[in-house]
Amino acid sequence: MNQSSFEFDASGPPAPVPAPARARARRVSTPKALTPEDMAQLLERDANYRVLRRLVPVTDYGPAPSVSATPQSAHGSQNVLVLDTETTGLSHQTDKIIELAMLLVQVDRASGMPFGPVECFEGFEDPGMPIPAIAQEVTGISDDMVKGRRLDDLQVAAMAGRANLIVAHNAGFDRPFAEARFPCFADKAWACSFADIDWKAAGAGSSKLSALALDQGWFYDAHRALVDCHALLQVLSRPVSPQAATGLEQLIGAALKPSFKLRATGAPFEAKDHLKARGYRWDAEARVWFCTLPDEDRLSAELEWLKTAVYGRRHAHVEVEALHSLVRYSARPGEISLQAL
Repeated sequence: MNQSSFEFDASGPPAPVPAPARARARRVSTPKALTPEDMAQLLERDANYRVLRRLVPVTDYGPAPSVSATPQSAHGSQNVLVLDTETTGLSHQTDKIIELAMLLVQVDRASGMPFGPVECFEGFEDPGMPIPAIAQEVTGISDDMVKGRRLDDLQVAAMAGRANLIVAHNAGFDRPFAEARFPCFADKAWACSFADIDWKAAGAGSSKLSALALDQGWFYDAHRALVDCHALLQVLSRPVSPQAATGLEQLIGAALKPSFKLRATGAPFEAKDHLKARGYRWDAEARVWFCTLPDEDRLSAELEWLKTAVYGRRHAHVEVEALHSLVRYSARPGEISLQAL
């Protein structure tokens, strides 16, 4: 049989496969299917990609650091309550809370880190009025979800009573609503994670909570109270910048010091552009330019600037309102005094 007829004939049994070829075939296996997490980790190794993960709520931050041995002391821990509200509108005088969420956690003073289990509260409340369409659109909360519901006053008061500090991201909004509904919040120290931390100086592109979470590699469905609380707590558990303390540590420190609202009473009209460029805002009701300063050093510097740049070193008095954490961000005034320039 010649070579061509041999190649054409397929009627005989297949030729045996040599042993080395069989060994190679056994070594070849089907590649393992990559999980989404496998793919995420591969992308993270390449500087051209950035991976975002859905935020997973932390319900227990683990054991206390060994350096904190004395609870509730300056070198021990504090109970921090993270709070968020969803409401029918923007006015605490005419609008109502429709959802309240709170997280109560211990925070180590030495490290600024939370530890132990997280106590959670979430509830709806019927506002006794139809929820405006814009509020439903923003929050996803409908009239049917709150119909006949009421927040548990005793549980809210019990959690607030065990807190050393209340934290909210825009406490100027949440605190008046919380105090209007629950008087127990009025005698608590508050701090604002939006205003009391200089996120811009820390390199953040935005102070919005969702943007701060994205900076940490997390995304979540915003504008629901409980997930907003979890997102805030996890953001504040990280250092604000590589060289800075955690957000929780900064807020605990901020609550210990007063801030100041400075009103440029009697400022000449021609100084309005200087004041506006400096960051002052116009209070149309009181008809005065004002600014808020985080500490006494900034207050002293600002008084000197007003004296030279606005009042021309003439004799004048300006109004200074000291805002301690017991009244800061509430609708109640602080301690008001007149400061001679």
